[in-house]
Amino acid sequence: MTRPAAAQALPAAPVPASAAAPGTTQSAARPNFLVIVADDLGWSDLGAFGGEIATPNLDALANSGVRFTGFHTAPTCSPTRSMLLSGVDNHEAGIGTMVESRPATLADRPGYEGYLNDRVASIAELLQQGGYRTLMSGKWHLGLTEDRGPAARGFDHSYALLQGLGNHFGADQNAAWTRAKANSLYRQDGKLVQFPVGHYSADQFADKLIGFLDEGAADKRPFFAYLTFTTPHWPMQAPAETIAKYKGRYDAGYEVLRAQRLERQKKLGLVALDQQPHALDGVKPRDSLTVEQKAFEARKMEVYAAMVDRMDQNVGRVVAELKRTGQYDNTVIVFLSDNGPEGSEIDAPFQVRGVPGGAKKLGIDNRLENIGNATSYVGYGAGWAQANSTPSWLVKGYPTEGGTRVSAFASGKDVVGNRIARGYLSVTDIAPTLLDLAGLTQPTTYKGRTILPFEGHSLVPVLAEKASEVRSPDEPVGTELFYRRALRKGDWKAVYLPKSGSTYPRDGVGEGKWQLFNLATDPAESTDVAASHADKLAELTADWDRYAAEKGVALPEDAATPAAKP
Repeated sequence: MTRPAAAQALPAAPVPASAAAPGTTQSAARPNFLVIVADDLGWSDLGAFGGEIATPNLDALANSGVRFTGFHTAPTCSPTRSMLLSGVDNHEAGIGTMVESRPATLADRPGYEGYLNDRVASIAELLQQGGYRTLMSGKWHLGLTEDRGPAARGFDHSYALLQGLGNHFGADQNAAWTRAKANSLYRQDGKLVQFPVGHYSADQFADKLIGFLDEGAADKRPFFAYLTFTTPHWPMQAPAETIAKYKGRYDAGYEVLRAQRLERQKKLGLVALDQQPHALDGVKPRDSLTVEQKAFEARKMEVYAAMVDRMDQNVGRVVAELKRTGQYDNTVIVFLSDNGPEGSEIDAPFQVRGVPGGAKKLGIDNRLENIGNATSYVGYGAGWAQANSTPSWLVKGYPTEGGTRVSAFASGKDVVGNRIARGYLSVTDIAPTLLDLAGLTQPTTYKGRTILPFEGHSLVPVLAEKASEVRSPDEPVGTELFYRRALRKGDWKAVYLPKSGSTYPRDGVGEGKWQLFNLATDPAESTDVAASHADKLAELTADWDRYAAEKGVALPEDAATPAAKP
């Protein structure tokens, strides 16, 4: 992949902290950053992206800023977070696959460490070195140990859920959950702490970030705040009063919701007026369900909507605090989901799935009347997930548009707003964008070690409405996870989905061959044109092979032979 010009040159070191000391003109001139990450949010969940859920705070930010209709992530959470913080491909940053799904044969392979590795410097580390106050609250998922947590990767203050998920009410920290190795772990400023049982995750993460902001009120350095919710990631749990707002809202089923959201997207100008959605995959028609099954499905979506609603309420609290303290006008806000919506059928943590009596020992109760409470553990399934990713193909875990195109926007200082940007953008673009806005340049070394140059591109031209694209049509962008592969080049996209070989997010959807789509005419990836454009497919698959070799991607044929550590 072509490196951006800023990375190719020999860059100067970031501005040292002493040059941005409290009270200096330079410190006051540089913007604050608030990066907000939702967990498994659907592309159409927010009102500003066609949803019916009450998200007034996020909608206000999105509509006053620039909405991105072509923003892409990795297919799942930890790979995306490694790319967001490092600005490079997940196979280089240490999350070549999710550590929870990593074969033992890959444990020693470079790029598959399972944590944010030392080949990269996080954007928090670079901004901290450049004179920023760095704060984090929410999901980490980039290393469990103290030396691999946020406190060790550049955050002055942090409150972090270390794993990929946790009970939203903290009800997974007792002895039974610990024995099953399904308990959640939290660190505050590097030290293990207990989540306050009964408090809700989105409320807690906002509380902590607001506290960190207030504690540093006298510090005149600009801040980088990283707010990473675990909502609306399964288990489907939310406060009862928020769930009550959505009673009966989803009784008509996922097919109806899907159609309604697509129509709103058309009215908002997010998709073409003649856009058709990709066909649903692996979904039972609502009319084929029993009365009890229909009620169960509707309840899951009511709780999911409440989770998104509650997240929005807490974004509103953080924004209100920035306005109260006079920080809002000097803050750039970036919002994104970490991947597409979760389509798995889930009823318990993976540690006890298939274990006789395992869920019962943890006190899990998935009866209809209990869904949404701290002891329920359901996911909301493929029907709702594909309604929420409409009009795209598939869901989280896949390199298709439904798994990797996410709702995202930027607003605030230095952003020309009230518009939509339609170009292809990547989560690797966030780190170089923040460094650019801060007036800093990526160094070639960090703390005595050589670091990889950014692969992402600064989005400053897009934010300033001076460009709609940051990549040329000839720049290939590769993706791989769970041996599922994709290569994007301009409007063309090649996708390879194995017939089997992965149980995440489900048994797998795939034909075991490369497919080709022209996203300019077929953004839903509905029509495979590989046969009629064989030369283009050959070009893209050759690009993917080069990408895989450069990044050290493990495939089934070589996964059994782990590479030596460098």
